[in-house]
Amino acid sequence: QVQLVESGGGLVQAGGSLTLSCAVSGSTFGSYLLGWFRQAPGKEREFVAGIRWSGDSTYYADSVKGRFTISKDNAKNTVNLRMNSLKPEDTAVYYCAASSRSSSWVRANEYNYWGQGTQVTVSS
Repeated sequence: QVQLVESGGGLVQAGGSLTLSCAVSGSTFGSYLLGWFRQAPGKEREFVAGIRWSGDSTYYADSVKGRFTISKDNAKNTVNLRMNSLKPEDTAVYYCAASSRSSSWVRANEYNYWGQGTQVTVSS
């Protein structure tokens, strides 16, 4: 059974940095896509960044490009999201997700496994 467990959320001032980590288990993950999504109150869940488990392909939402970096450690089975230059509009619950279908980076309904989420709050 695939399990995803996020950690690293918290409260940070605008301009600061945070690193989120997602511990993944329960599969070899092969060609899976691993992604980070976020959901702010009253808004739809949106794609933030993704990485292919095998290889180094990455993809970012325009809103975070140049500020966020997704990476993985295959030996430790973790996917990390380094967030720099944080803005108040980055405030949301951040979710780690995995897609065995590997058909879309950005569509949430293509991801079949989800973590429980971790809160990120950026104060102005």
